Amino acid sequence: MTTWHPQHFRSAAIAAGRDPSTIRNALAVAENIRRHNPTLPPIFSLKHMAELTGNDYGALRSIVKRDEPDPYRIFTIRKRPSFNGEHRFRLITVPRPALLRTQKWICQQILAKTTPHGSSVAFSKGNTLFNAARPHCESRWLIKMDVRNFFESINEIAVYRVFRSLGYQPLVSFELARVCTRLGGPTPLRSTPRWHYDAKNWPSISAYQVYRYGYGPHMGHLPQGAPTSPMLANLAMRGFDDAVDEIAARHGLRYTRYADDLTFSTNSDDFDRGKAGHLIGLVYNEMGKVGLSPNITKTRVASPGARKVVLGLLVDGTKPKLPRDFKQNLRRHIFCLTHEGLGPVRHAEERGFSSVLGLRRHIQGLLAFANQIEPEYAASCRQQLQVVVWPL
Repeated sequence: MTTWHPQHFRSAAIAAGRDPSTIRNALAVAENIRRHNPTLPPIFSLKHMAELTGNDYGALRSIVKRDEPDPYRIFTIRKRPSFNGEHRFRLITVPRPALLRTQKWICQQILAKTTPHGSSVAFSKGNTLFNAARPHCESRWLIKMDVRNFFESINEIAVYRVFRSLGYQPLVSFELARVCTRLGGPTPLRSTPRWHYDAKNWPSISAYQVYRYGYGPHMGHLPQGAPTSPMLANLAMRGFDDAVDEIAARHGLRYTRYADDLTFSTNSDDFDRGKAGHLIGLVYNEMGKVGLSPNITKTRVASPGARKVVLGLLVDGTKPKLPRDFKQNLRRHIFCLTHEGLGPVRHAEERGFSSVLGLRRHIQGLLAFANQIEPEYAASCRQQLQVVVWPL
């Protein structure tokens, strides 16, 4: 993308015969955006956004109006079974090509140039699982919490506020928010007042109202599967992160958030389960203030001497390490793949993979993860797997 310059814009606008007052207004809008962040691209209208992203204006307007058909492909992926063995599935919504192109542009040209809260350790440049888990190494006490339906709990008003905070005009911020959110189906969460437009406090744009489910105008949410959702969620959570970071500091704890995973730790000798319970209550309260709800079944308190795992990594020592069960699983894969009586085809069948290619990609993913945490161990595993004969 060509860097925006006010002098170039003014010269081009004058050459195109634009009205002087229109030029002045556009320059004022651009200056406001660049005052917030000089690297952000000015966007003057939805039509301008269409030109910047190489999309059809009518198609973008249809997306913003929430016209049918749904610009997302929807499918489910299997989640880890619940504690009682019940199968669970995660809904993934992937934007169709035109919308995907626009969202990728927003990621690269806007969101990638922003900075999330310092406690947010996911979805930004330089952040890795290793670095995210490192602050909690050698802690005496560890507290973990999880947000239920994280992306779907962040509505389009929260996304609108993100773009407004970056200096974009109200209408453009609204249109950007609509491009990055999706109108979901009826759920208990979306039946609450937070998910209804308040006509008293929010001026109406008649062309953009969406009436669904028989009880008034509704808002969209961040879709899980859109490239914009992770970074927008981080920015939308800044106020929450500020509040929780302050709570943690008051109680002598470190706080990090990796998407929907909240982790607290301390080395204090005075900390106990009573204080942990008090902290959990305070954090749950902050979640409620911003429309989030905790996944209570995933709240954990690890006391001194207990095994401590953060984001799937052991943090008992001076640096994060791969847990024993991860290594045992990879060791079993290596044994079966290199055993004369087994091999890739039989192993894929016995482990429930739909194809040998699926198994191979799974192994590659495990090795890539291991390489982030313990490169020497990953290299050793790759060396052992070199003898495997994969069928074409």
